[in-house]
Amino acid sequence: MRPGHGSGAGSETGPATESETDAEKGPSDTSSLMSGDVTQSSARATGGKAVPATFSPGLYVVATPIGNARDITLRALDLLASADIIACEDTRVTRKLLLIHGIETPTLAYHDHNAARMRPRLMERLNKGEIVALVSDAGTPLISDPGYRLVNEVRAADIAVTALPGASAPMAALASAGMPTDRFLFAGFLPGKTVARRRTLAELAVVPATLVFFEAAPRLAASLADMGLELGPRAAAVLRELTKKFEEARHGTLSDLAAHYQAVGPPKGEIVVLVAPPDDKAESLDPAEIDAMLQAALGQGSVKDAAKALAEQTGLPRRDLYNRALELRAGALRDGALRDGASRDGTPPDGSAGRDEGAGREPSSSEGDR
Repeated sequence: MRPGHGSGAGSETGPATESETDAEKGPSDTSSLMSGDVTQSSARATGGKAVPATFSPGLYVVATPIGNARDITLRALDLLASADIIACEDTRVTRKLLLIHGIETPTLAYHDHNAARMRPRLMERLNKGEIVALVSDAGTPLISDPGYRLVNEVRAADIAVTALPGASAPMAALASAGMPTDRFLFAGFLPGKTVARRRTLAELAVVPATLVFFEAAPRLAASLADMGLELGPRAAAVLRELTKKFEEARHGTLSDLAAHYQAVGPPKGEIVVLVAPPDDKAESLDPAEIDAMLQAALGQGSVKDAAKALAEQTGLPRRDLYNRALELRAGALRDGALRDGASRDGTPPDGSAGRDEGAGREPSSSEGDR
């Protein structure tokens, strides 16, 4: 029997306890234990032909499917079957996957809320020479996912850490969306609060790469609108339910996508948002050119209209253009540069609202102090 076999399990409704067991496994072949390695058969996954798979003790970071249960590697299945324990976010989710593939390895809950308490228990098992698998509910662990502190601690203890690559929602989205992939930035989930979200997007506006976000369905429309405000009229794509039956990809500008989801409501499923890099044309414009274009636009309309028109023309963030247009309008008012003597909101250039035709001349004695 493998070390620790049957001694640990996860709870479906709460933190795992070492006394719980998922299921009894069949008898182990003790002859397969050689020099601390574990050898298993992949007969199930290879149509009956036995293929040895050998794993040394240590921590294995294992990618699992993001939707379709068959999107998992043969090596990952071998490892999950060979492990002494599988640390997972939600034991219920992981057990469903294990059941599909006929794997009975015990599971243990490891997530943000119990990580500080569970790490010492996992480290104890690793120090005993066990094989520990770390999985997430879907995709590659540590990608917008708990687990990096465990990996750091394991490496600090000079215990081997091995990644078994596989499914990843950001990679699947990038591969199918038709946007530049030579350079991209994964930004995870944006902040939930509007001010913090816009601040984060403003920081990302200058990144010359495709941006990749995860987003919750209820916040999608608001996030897309803020992206349009801070990033400008860039091309974007919303992909949901990747690899699942109702997989969908919708493309358009950020403002178009925001309007769509504001109209139809939040979509169902897991969501990835991709935003194209800044337009090269916008990067080539110097501040003086931008000011000249804004001043010309201000001569034809309001600050809001000028910012919107130039954002569509250049791809620059509308908020930045709006703020600069306000500065230019204020400066023009101070200098008396607007020929009509009043801005389009009714404020005269010298700020003396409501002055009558007699303003500026000495009052006659008959007028007195009224």
